[in-house]
Formats: sequence, C-alpha cells, structure tokens
Amino acid sequence: QVQLVESGGGLVQAGGSLRLSCAASGRSFSSYAMGWFRQAPGKEREFVAAMSWNGGNPIYADSVKGRFTSSRDNAKNTVHLQMNSLKPEDTAVYYCAAKLYYRATRANEYAYWGQGTQVTVSS
Repeated sequence: QVQLVESGGGLVQAGGSLRLSCAASGRSFSSYAMGWFRQAPGKEREFVAAMSWNGGNPIYADSVKGRFTSSRDNAKNTVHLQMNSLKPEDTAVYYCAAKLYYRATRANEYAYWGQGTQVTVSS
C-alpha cells in the first residue's frame, strides 16, 4: 500500500515555473514506478511524465517535453515535477500515481493516486 500526497501547485503567469512534489508513504517506495498525470476541466486525465523504479530515462508527453523534468529521491520517498516555461494550456489538476516497477503512460495501469494539486497558468 502506498499513500501519495502532492504539493507545490499554485497560480503562475505564463512563462513562469513551478515545482510539484509528491510525498509517498508506505513500504518499498523504491520498487514503484511513478507517474504524473493532469486533468483540465471538461477533459480526460492525460499523461504527463513517468519514470521507472530506478528513476532512469523518464518519459514525457510531447506537449511538455523540453519544459518539464521529473525526478525522484528514493531516500526521501519523494518525486518532483519541475515545470518551466508554463503555458495557459498547462492549467489542470496534477496527480502523481504509483505502480510497481516499470513506467507506463496509461492511467489505468497505476494502482495508487494522490489527491491532486491545482496548477493555474494565467496569460
């Protein structure tokens, strides 16, 4: 069982930056792949980024590639999503999610979810 709590969301102007964090509790965090997803009003939840249990070679949605960076600190049971050059279309509730071992881009492959944190980018 893994519990996830996101933080770091807020209101930022276009072109600005935010750093989201996801704190995990429970056993064997280092065995879990971690994903980031987002959901804008009236839209389906979409993949943002994911990394496998060992953190190597994160993958990103095309819409955020080159602007967002995902990282993890297994010693602190934490993952981060650094978001730079934010755009109004990045506005959404951002969720972190966990699944065993290997990264995935489909939300239904993740067993554990945080409550989400709101990111609002003004133009």
